[in-house]
Amino acid sequence: MALHKGPEKHEERTISVNPFYGEANPVGGMTEAPPTHRLPDAPLAPSTAYQLVHDELMLDGNSRLNLATFVTTWMEPQAGVLMAECRDKNMIDKDEYPRTAELERRCVAMLADLWNAPDPSSAVGCSTTGSSEACMLAGMALKRRWATRNADRYPGARPNLVMGINVQVCWEKFCNFWEVEARLVPMEGDRFHLDPQAAAELCDENTIGVVGILGSTFDGSYEPIAELCAALDALQERTGLDIPVHVDGASGGMVAPFLDPDLVWDFRLPRVASINTSGHKYGLVYPGVGWALWRDKEALPEELVFRVNYLGGDMPTFALNFSRPGAQVVAQYYTFLRLGRDGYRAVQQSTRDVATSLAGRIEELGDFRLLTRGDQLPVFAFTTAPDATSYDVFDVSRRLRESGWLVPAYTFPANREDLSVLRVVCRNGFSHDLADLFLADLTRLLPGLRRQPHPLTHDKAAATGFHH
Repeated sequence: MALHKGPEKHEERTISVNPFYGEANPVGGMTEAPPTHRLPDAPLAPSTAYQLVHDELMLDGNSRLNLATFVTTWMEPQAGVLMAECRDKNMIDKDEYPRTAELERRCVAMLADLWNAPDPSSAVGCSTTGSSEACMLAGMALKRRWATRNADRYPGARPNLVMGINVQVCWEKFCNFWEVEARLVPMEGDRFHLDPQAAAELCDENTIGVVGILGSTFDGSYEPIAELCAALDALQERTGLDIPVHVDGASGGMVAPFLDPDLVWDFRLPRVASINTSGHKYGLVYPGVGWALWRDKEALPEELVFRVNYLGGDMPTFALNFSRPGAQVVAQYYTFLRLGRDGYRAVQQSTRDVATSLAGRIEELGDFRLLTRGDQLPVFAFTTAPDATSYDVFDVSRRLRESGWLVPAYTFPANREDLSVLRVVCRNGFSHDLADLFLADLTRLLPGLRRQPHPLTHDKAAATGFHH
């Protein structure tokens, strides 16, 4: 979560209260305007408190028009009802809420089967608050396995983790928090993610694992997981180094099984030790749920597992968080039950169709060059065409925001800092109709952008955030 600090003295102000909020006497609601940065002295009527918070939240962007986020912004009303019924259930209390725990167990079993675990009954997994926690858990398992194998050298030797420079920021956090050296494969030319051979060349006896991304947040492309495993197989033949792979399938883990069934990226590859996904991305659940799975018990060191009493028995747990609501896990099970394989295939195909269609029509405008086309993740990135010199992607992002569209513009990392792009994430709920409206707004902006004397965004670093 973001870190915040308290207000400066001059920021201590009060909230403006509409006189109509008074329950019976309009003036009564104005007697005590509540402060913004300290607890008020007296309580407010629930209707007044609700309206104050509701009105302030109107200034947030419309989540359905947010083409930056991968996170689900629409679910069926029935899912919302289930979540409301379960928001008071604490996931950690397995003994008190055994059926919620059972639904979590079923979800893990379904994912083990979906990701082709050699023996789904032997696969180990858990729910998390999202892919960031899931990646932390997977990284901890990789480090502990390496430390156990190198007990004669560790903690003297410093472990490292190999990955593409395009990884989500949670992997940078993992390396920082757990004191692991991050070895990053840079981008080169038109390759915007990890190169298998370059990754293998960065490995040594201190490498705890290699991370492969099934769906890069930078451009929506799949990394070649099978080729990565093959490069590490060759490395083992030459050097004896046995390096496991973790697949960060935060988005692609819930797309590829349905739309790309012949793509081999999961537990069918013996070198893949663990996989994570975000239930709240293309798993189609509101924010707050992720999943981490290991191919078998050997891939998850036993000393990382804590045991809790569960119905008089033993329940193994692995988590960074403790108390959290069971609502999102219940919603995940509902969605699995509701859609099944055919339903997920239909939803994801529809989303990919929107992405590829919209990408093609943006290319036809002539002002932009596509980097990806939305034919892997339903996500595509594009930049301005070489002859578009009067504006840049940051101008486009800023102008689109005027119509309510949130489209991130950002510069790529090493070695492609010269490239700045826009990225569009298509999710369930972003329909062909909404895509038509987006294209119409983009088209309407172009004449004014073309008339600019030069790009107008001076502070590109602050122009727009890179939203994962």
